[in-house]
Parts: sequence; structure tokens; C-alpha cells
Amino acid sequence: MMGDIQLGQPLPVPELRQVSPFILIHHGEPKEQRPGEKGIKVGAHPHRGFEPVSFIFHGEVEHRDSMGNVNVVRDGGVQWLTAGKGVMHSEAASKAFQKKGGKFEMIQLWINLPKELKMIEPNYQGFNREDIPFYEQINSRVNVISGKIGDIKGPFESITGVMALTIEMQAKGEVNLDVPEGKNVILYQLSGATDVNDKKVDAKQLVVFEQSETKIKISSTQPTTILFLVGDPIDEPLATYGPFVMNTNEETMQAVMDFQTGKMGELVD
Repeated sequence: MMGDIQLGQPLPVPELRQVSPFILIHHGEPKEQRPGEKGIKVGAHPHRGFEPVSFIFHGEVEHRDSMGNVNVVRDGGVQWLTAGKGVMHSEAASKAFQKKGGKFEMIQLWINLPKELKMIEPNYQGFNREDIPFYEQINSRVNVISGKIGDIKGPFESITGVMALTIEMQAKGEVNLDVPEGKNVILYQLSGATDVNDKKVDAKQLVVFEQSETKIKISSTQPTTILFLVGDPIDEPLATYGPFVMNTNEETMQAVMDFQTGKMGELVD
């Protein structure tokens, strides 16, 4: 649970620890929030060594961080936090959304950073749906969050070259994607039913592709929402402790000490 929002966790699971550089997916499953309910609320907490990225499919989330950023991300928007050497942040349903209520659904994705980038300066990027370019295929809309497809470049700058797409499909939709060989590619289907390269995929299922599988065809049999991710695998040890993702246990313990001594900044709820 995250506040009163139920989370699904397709990654990691016992048989699949990570699909590098993607190490965690939390799905805040659809919920109809009544007017006056608080909804999602995650108080001030630290991160180091990776990038937590939030995709807001429905609802409104207010981000605050120790760098001074305050931003509300609405339906279809995304916020991308590069934690780097350490940052404090919080996420909560916006006051306006708490007041009016409505449908809420989001995904938080954790993207690992390689050793040479784990201690860079933190950075925040936030864009709403109207800022995100898209293109259309058969009964489908492909939103380009980061990376480039043809002449369409996403507004989010990924320091590790991750391509992130959200795909909205109506019944009898079709999307064809080409990805480079040697990448790790995953697809998480939030809702609906599809055939992906002629294999049936249902809601809340995660698909992991072979690195040699460069042509991907998605056909929907009912309205469907998908998160599609492409990234370079990181061939390094992984040491995690709560909100810290490092290479060794010693580094995670140092992260705890740095947080406790205020080296990741301050943020008052």
C-alpha cells in the first residue's frame, strides 16, 4: 500500500530480480478517489544512485524536493527524478485533486545508474501530457516520453539513453516498433488484452523480450494501456537498501549515514 493506494509489483519478483537497467515497477492500480479523500501520500524521503520515474495515467500528483522544485503532474504527465548523489522528495495527491476526486492510476519505475553516474548532481524533470509529443498508428497513440522514434524526440533527457513510451490502444489497434539489437526491452500492460508478437498478453502482465528480438508487433483486442521501455543493460554488481541503489553494501551504508547527517538536503512536509 502507498497511502490508501494499492500497489502491484511486476518487477522485481522472485524469479526475476531485474531487467537491467530497470529494477522496480510499482503499479498504483486504478482507484476512484472520492472528493475529500487524501489519496496517495508519500512523505519526504531520500534516494541515491538511480532514477525514480513516475507516470501519471490518471489523477494529479504534486512533487516537492530538496532542490526547491514544486510541480503538479496531471493525467498523462511524467516526472523524472535523477537522484544521483542524493535528494529528498515527496509525492502526494494535489490539493485540487483531493478536493474534487476522480480516477487515479500511476506507475513508478526505478532506473539504475551505472557506477560513474551514481554520484552526479541530482536533477528533476516534469512534463504534462500537452508537452509530450506523440504519433498515431492503427487505432493507437504512441507517446514518446524519452528517446527518439523517427523525427519525434521525447522531452525527457535520459542520461543513460533509455527510451520510454506510453501506448494507448483502442480495440483492433496495431503498433509496430523497431528496437536496436542488444538492448533490454520490456513491456508492462496496465490494462486490456493484446497479442504481442503473436503471444497473448493480459492486464498486469510484464513481457521481457530477447535482445535479438528487434521487431515488435502489438495488436489489441480491447482498449489497452502499455508502458514500453528500452535500455542498455548495466553489467555491474547491484546493492540495494531501501531507497538507495548502489554497487556495494558499503556504499549503501554510506548513503544511510549521509542521509542521517543531512547531506541529501532537507525537505519539510
